[in-house]
Amino acid sequence: VALAGNPNTGKSTVFNVLTGLRQHTGNWPGKTVARAEGSFNFRDSKFKIVDLPGTYSLLSTSEDEEVARDFVLFGKPDVTVVVVDATRLQRNLSLVLQILEITDKVVLCLNLMDETRRHNIYIDVRTLSRDLGIPVVASSARLKEGINDLLSAIHQVATGVIRPKKRSLIQVSERTGKIINEVATALMEIDPQLPNTNWLAMRLIEGDKTITTALQQGDLSKIINEENVYHILQLASAYGKERGSGYRNNIVEAIYAKAGKIVSASVLFDKSQRSYRIDRTIDNIVTHRIWGFPIMFLLLGLVLWL
Repeated sequence: VALAGNPNTGKSTVFNVLTGLRQHTGNWPGKTVARAEGSFNFRDSKFKIVDLPGTYSLLSTSEDEEVARDFVLFGKPDVTVVVVDATRLQRNLSLVLQILEITDKVVLCLNLMDETRRHNIYIDVRTLSRDLGIPVVASSARLKEGINDLLSAIHQVATGVIRPKKRSLIQVSERTGKIINEVATALMEIDPQLPNTNWLAMRLIEGDKTITTALQQGDLSKIINEENVYHILQLASAYGKERGSGYRNNIVEAIYAKAGKIVSASVLFDKSQRSYRIDRTIDNIVTHRIWGFPIMFLLLGLVLWL
């Protein structure tokens, strides 16, 4: 099981709850990025879980993002659990949509549901699950809410009881879609068993060096000969140069547009039931356009006096 998610979504808390702190840490091979692994048992099955580095995207080339992407792409985990902050769902869905381009064996963990209740945010879990085509579990890891449901969903996807349907949710422009399809088709013709041809095509067109190296001498070189590799790289490079930065912008815009559409259909912000909150009241006073300045100078004076 791969555990992915944005930083500050409670991913480490989910990891600790699932493993009961039975874990060991080290570094990824050839990297300085920390690697945490643990295990847990559920319904007579033993699961190994790998906590991937927190990342906002799989499109960049930072070391953390490369580690997360390459493990999902080449490690072929039985299940990838993506932990998101339920109070900031639209921002977090960007990563979910990118992972769904790589694998369909995904479980979405809506963490921090206690915070959504506090902020009067209602999430229609069934609609969200239907739109994404994967199991979605509402939870609050620090309160240990929804953990059994999460374990059950992981078990069902791992054993094939639930088979999420593979589909591309990122709807790019017709021109960009044609480019991706052509490169993906060229990859598919070489080997129908080649994983994630759409994602590989998207990254090759942008000139992702890690994927290019994998094609030439890494994980994929065993099933693709040198002549075919050269043809595909030339095809992808030509399209990438033709589109320039416009290609990447089109991909990013498509991801955020889809995330916005999904959130608008499944999330309701109830502003009619705003509850009293002391932190909001304090913010309103200390950031007031008139009273804020004297309060700031008083606090600075007090600090200096102390």
